[in-house]
Amino acid sequence: MFTGLVQGKARIERVEPVVASSAAAEGGVRLTLDASQVPGFAAEVGDSIALNGACMTATSVQGTRFTVDVSRESLARTAGLDAPGEVNLETSMRLGDKLGGHLVSGHVDGIGRVVSVTPAVESWTLVIRAPRALAKYLAYKGSITVDGVSLTINRVDDHDAGCDFTLNIIPHTWQVTTLSRLAPGARVNLEVDLIARYVERMQSAPAA
Repeated sequence: MFTGLVQGKARIERVEPVVASSAAAEGGVRLTLDASQVPGFAAEVGDSIALNGACMTATSVQGTRFTVDVSRESLARTAGLDAPGEVNLETSMRLGDKLGGHLVSGHVDGIGRVVSVTPAVESWTLVIRAPRALAKYLAYKGSITVDGVSLTINRVDDHDAGCDFTLNIIPHTWQVTTLSRLAPGARVNLEVDLIARYVERMQSAPAA
């Protein structure tokens, strides 16, 4: 489990096929990352690490450099894990840690697209379009994870193309995450509030 409080930005240095053969195009990839710019980063082989909100397992660790294997299924359902560049990083919670964001599983529910990024005095207003299937989980003042960042929804607008939701990004979050690099049209990983999923299931499940 995670909190959605990103610890810093790591960099994907290399993307290579897990299997070096003619079947590589159908398989997953191995990412080599540098987390030297993440304050206090420490990990061991087997640890869960969220990269842009997607939970991955460290397969090797050498100081602040580590590798993860990303399956073809994960590549098809996430954004930002298929090419070199910066990603948001968070190591998993430990029993007794403070829960400063909200409960985040690291399982991406869908891909959103940035509609607009607008300066707003000292902060920034970010509007993202979510797939229609996720609209029922989005609520005013509810929680959402965008590329691994725990955020509060300030507005929800439903329409035929999906659901637009509005976020306010404070300067600290803007500085320590990759959200500052987003532009209209960019794809982002979305994870809806875990509690909302359970509520939806309880309401839709057949009575015993």
